[in-house]
Amino acid sequence: MFRIVCPCHFGLESVLKFELVRLSVPEISVADGRVSFSGGWPEVAAANIELTAAERVLIELGCFPVGAQRGKTAFDPLFDGVVQLPLEEFIGHDDAFTVKGSSLNSALSSVPACQKIVKKAAVTRLQRAYHTETLPETGALHSLQFQIRNDQCTLYLDTTGNPLYKRGWRQQSVLAPIRETLAAGILDLSHVRSDTQLCDPFCGSGTFLIEGARRAMRIAPGLHRKFLCEQWEQVSPEIFRQARSAATEKIDHQAQFHAYGFDIDPEAAALTLANAKKAGVADRITVKQQEIRNFRAEAEWNIVCNPPYGERMLDIEQARELYRVMGKVFPQGNSCSIITPDSEFEKQFGRKARKTRKLYNGMMQCRLYQYWDDAPRTKPERTL
Repeated sequence: MFRIVCPCHFGLESVLKFELVRLSVPEISVADGRVSFSGGWPEVAAANIELTAAERVLIELGCFPVGAQRGKTAFDPLFDGVVQLPLEEFIGHDDAFTVKGSSLNSALSSVPACQKIVKKAAVTRLQRAYHTETLPETGALHSLQFQIRNDQCTLYLDTTGNPLYKRGWRQQSVLAPIRETLAAGILDLSHVRSDTQLCDPFCGSGTFLIEGARRAMRIAPGLHRKFLCEQWEQVSPEIFRQARSAATEKIDHQAQFHAYGFDIDPEAAALTLANAKKAGVADRITVKQQEIRNFRAEAEWNIVCNPPYGERMLDIEQARELYRVMGKVFPQGNSCSIITPDSEFEKQFGRKARKTRKLYNGMMQCRLYQYWDDAPRTKPERTL
C-alpha cells in the first residue's frame, strides 16, 4: 500500500472525490487541486482507467522540508531528502528515469537547478541500493516529479505518462478546446446521467457531447489506452487486464442518452462527428450547422456549453453580444450550465444564475453559471 495522489482542475475536487468513493478506495483526502487515497497497484490501474476528472495518477514517494539549515548549502536539504526515499522499490537497476517539477514560494527558485539535484540524489540512492557505480538507464521509463511549496518538497512517481485528458479519440480540435477532464467535471456538476438529453449550441470539436455520451454509457475514459506504469516490472499485466475487464462490465449499452450539437462552422460540425465516431458514440450524437440566433431548444434538453472567447473571438464586445443573444434564445425552463471567464456574463445574459462555481480552464479563471427551472430574470443591458 502507498499514498496515491490525483491532481485535478481547481473546483473539481468534489467531483473527483465522488468518483473515488465509487471505486471504494480507502482513506480519501481532499486538498486544493488534488485528491489522495491509499492503495496498491490494483487501485493505480483502476484510477488510471476509470477516473474522468483526474489529470494524472501519482504515487507519493515522500515529503520533507528543504528550508535553509545551518552548516549546509541551499540544495543540501533537497539532496538529503531524496536520498532517504526508497526509490529502488519502484525503479529497477536498468530502468530509465526523468525528473521534472515546480517550485513556488521557496528559496530554491531555480527549477532546472532543482531538477539536477533531484536527479543526482536519485542516482546516488539507486547506486547504493544496487551496489553499482553505473546505471545504464536502458530499461522502462519512469518519471519523477517534485513539487516545492513554501520550502516543503514532495516527490512523486508518475504512473500515467500522457495526461489523462488525452483520451485518444480527439483527431483534431478547434481553437481553444476545453480539456476533456474539465468537461467531464462540468457534466457531472450539470447532472448528466444515463437518460439525459444533452445539448451544446457551440459544440466545436464535440468535447461535451462525446464526454457526455461516454459518461452516460459508463465507458471508462482510459479503457483503450496504455499507461506508463504498464511497462514496469513491478506491475503485473494481469492487474491492468483485470481492471479493464471490470471497467468493461460496467458499460451500459441500454442508456437512453442522446446529445445534440450545433456550431456555426461547418468544419466544426464535421469534426464533431468524426471524433464521435472514433470515440464509439456516433450513434448517440446529432450535429447540425447553425448559428446561435436560430437556436431553438427542446424542453427536455440539458444545455451545457463553453461559448467562444479569447482565441475564438475577436474582442470582448463580440463575446458580450453573443451572451445577449444567448439570453434571448435559451429557454428559461431548461437546465443550463455555461462556463466563461467574463465576470459580466450574468448582466449580459440577462439572468442571475442559481449557482456559480469558480473553475480554471488551463490558467484562465472562469466561472460556471448554472440555471434551472424559473431562475429570476433581470433586465438585459441591451436588447437585440
